[in-house]
Amino acid sequence: MASKVAALLSCALLLVTGAAASYYTPPSAPTCGPLKVGYYHDKCPAAEAIVRRVVGAAVRRDPGVGAGLIRMLFHDCFVEGCDASVLLDPTPANPQPEKLSPPNNPSLRGFEVVDAAKAALERACPGVVSCADVVAFAARDAASFLSATGGRNGLGHDFDMPAGRLDGRASTASRALDFLPPPTFTLPELVQSFAAKGLGVEDMVVLSGAHTVGRSHCSSFVPDRLAAPSDIDAGFAAALRGQCPASSGGGGDPTVAQDGVTPDALDNQYYKNVLARRVLFTSDAALLASPETARMVAENANVPGWWEDRFKKAMVKMASVEVKTGNQGEVRRNCRAVNY
Repeated sequence: MASKVAALLSCALLLVTGAAASYYTPPSAPTCGPLKVGYYHDKCPAAEAIVRRVVGAAVRRDPGVGAGLIRMLFHDCFVEGCDASVLLDPTPANPQPEKLSPPNNPSLRGFEVVDAAKAALERACPGVVSCADVVAFAARDAASFLSATGGRNGLGHDFDMPAGRLDGRASTASRALDFLPPPTFTLPELVQSFAAKGLGVEDMVVLSGAHTVGRSHCSSFVPDRLAAPSDIDAGFAAALRGQCPASSGGGGDPTVAQDGVTPDALDNQYYKNVLARRVLFTSDAALLASPETARMVAENANVPGWWEDRFKKAMVKMASVEVKTGNQGEVRRNCRAVNY
């Protein structure tokens, strides 16, 4: 199984770094098992454009939804593989699916965007496009819209995402707790968590950069970070205490921007924040815990375009983890429920 996953991830990387630059690639383009750039070219030619249109409208209304869609891909792929299991609603037979697990509820966002994209796809091409592919396309598109697309270092809109995933039929809240790394993880724990999914140290550092967008509930880092401030900038810690009443005995669980400098832009500011010790989570600060990862942080922070290029590759690699094939999955008609 490990060799199969490694081969799939290697091929996914080839698809991103190969010569093909068009949004849809010709039949001679490289393929990886079920995954292929332009997979819906013949089956549903407008599929990716439909998802991009829905995601673009949603992100323009609320950039935070874009951050949620990027996070959704990560939270989907790390649990049952990239199979849209995170989208399944509770049922009498399964009252506790992944979306109700503490890492997802109530913080995970973007479900309504996936629903809207799937509804539009069903009108155009009924029963063709899987929800798992919608999640992958939506994360890709959200990342493109949130990046500095008009500037030199943005992700751009030529960000190819292979498709051909099937939707899973299983979703269990406890599995999310088993596989999603919490914000309290140390560097060795992070490395082990990503390695379990076939992802390397650089993938972990690069994908952590998604923390440059979105907001976090105070309960995600209080009191863990504020009780032991040795690895956090004193002024930043004081500002967080002011934004999080619970840290000083107050009530409620407000949210805080994960990147207070460019909160709605997917850029490399996160790494500058890590170097300045102005990040929310223990898992963020942990990136400076070894010379290897500290070097990667510095490269991502200081070399123009370095992080953006690697982020695209790492997203595709993550979106290829443990995909369902054959009778392992289906194409759901409704992303919130398995077919009957």
